[in-house]
Amino acid sequence: MTETRTGRPRILRAAERTAAPWSNGGGVTREVAVHPPGSGWDGFDWRVSLADVTRDGPYSPLTGVRRILTVVEGAGTELTVDGRTHLLTGRLRPFSFPGDAVTEGRLTAGPIVNLNVMLRDGRAAATVETVRGTRPVPAAPGNGPDARRGGPVVLVVALEGPTRLAGAAEPARLERFDAALFAGEGADGSGPCPAPWELHTDGVAALITLTPAAQR
Repeated sequence: MTETRTGRPRILRAAERTAAPWSNGGGVTREVAVHPPGSGWDGFDWRVSLADVTRDGPYSPLTGVRRILTVVEGAGTELTVDGRTHLLTGRLRPFSFPGDAVTEGRLTAGPIVNLNVMLRDGRAAATVETVRGTRPVPAAPGNGPDARRGGPVVLVVALEGPTRLAGAAEPARLERFDAALFAGEGADGSGPCPAPWELHTDGVAALITLTPAAQR
């Protein structure tokens, strides 16, 4: 990844991600960040990705994983989760459901892009917010001078319009689907990011706070 410096967030550029096709042919997924770094499907505590969904179909079962799905582009989707239907026609509204539920997706009016947060039960929890305008980046222990390995982290993903991050080090600019990872020393190799930092967006950004289960 590029632009890693001590004292500033790790910048994760959308252009550097690799698209992984789904086994059912219904779309592709691009991983934004995962912990522990480099973890596969069986080993992650949390995983954040963006998925291009191009047709209706079932979701792969993920036993022991909680999913938070946010439609960030397109008209929306209808999810049937264990027989109950949820109409997700409003963009930028996070929806949480168990990964091991029998889930079917039906596009309401063409392809969509989803922001997906996956959390291993008993290992991690998360909040997902959509931000417009200016917002302080939460000063979780993972972001400050008392950072410790495996502490909370904050991930900012630019969804619409440019996003600027201003703080104790050189500012960072995010374009569409770029991300910035604020993490404690050792969590991503970039060193601590001293507070305060502020998020400024001309459009919409996602603010994701990821917390190890032991620190909830």
